[in-house]
Amino acid sequence: MPALLDADLDRAAGALASARYVIALVGAGISVESGIPPFRGAGGLWTKRGEPPMDGYQRFIADPAAGWREMLARRGSDDEFSRALSEAAPNEAHFALARLEAIGVLRHTISQNIDNLHFVAGSEAVTEIHGNRTKVRCIDCGGRWRFDEIDLGEIPPVCQHCGGVLKSDTVMFGEPIPQAALAECQVQAELADCMLIAGTSATVTPAAWFPQMVLERGGTLIEVNPEPTPLSGLAAASLRGPAGEVLPQLVERVLAMRQEA
Repeated sequence: MPALLDADLDRAAGALASARYVIALVGAGISVESGIPPFRGAGGLWTKRGEPPMDGYQRFIADPAAGWREMLARRGSDDEFSRALSEAAPNEAHFALARLEAIGVLRHTISQNIDNLHFVAGSEAVTEIHGNRTKVRCIDCGGRWRFDEIDLGEIPPVCQHCGGVLKSDTVMFGEPIPQAALAECQVQAELADCMLIAGTSATVTPAAWFPQMVLERGGTLIEVNPEPTPLSGLAAASLRGPAGEVLPQLVERVLAMRQEA
């Protein structure tokens, strides 16, 4: 790691330890460290295969039964992405974030990932912008359930509360971000005086909004990423390296500072 990392770690840990309300924004870089290929960029699923139809949600609304049959076929397939998702386990970055939450430093995590690994690692306060592959969601009332809780005897399955059609919780092209998730992210960004950004360049909306909201309110950004991003020049500290290597060190430095205080 770079020689300056010790100084950067002290700066980042100091910001986290002294903040009133810390939230995290995490992206695909963390999932990649668990063996899940990204969608875009070098080696990305869509880079190799092309992007899915931009009107995926509209197609689902037009024929939910066909949408469900296609989705179930994908989940049952042995392609690279499906296999990687089913076999993935949390890495040290996930566990470090869960530990920060457990010790009361991290108050909430905003995740752009769909893999459920934050919850498996032990995090509890998590909002998933793009949904969760292990859950389904009602397109009418927004209710969410685990995939294994629903009855697939009827396709498409319907909501047990309002009778609306259920779909995979993951957000499709053409589908709005669920209002409840977006509202929760906005609330958290307004509360935060420090944001830890890991594994994302945060250049795509709505994720791009939240660091700016923290900055506009006088808050601090701490970045963990192997490469510089558009946020690097705005961050109080930019820690270069994989999140699975950097975040555990950052947690240990925070704990040491709290003991010294």
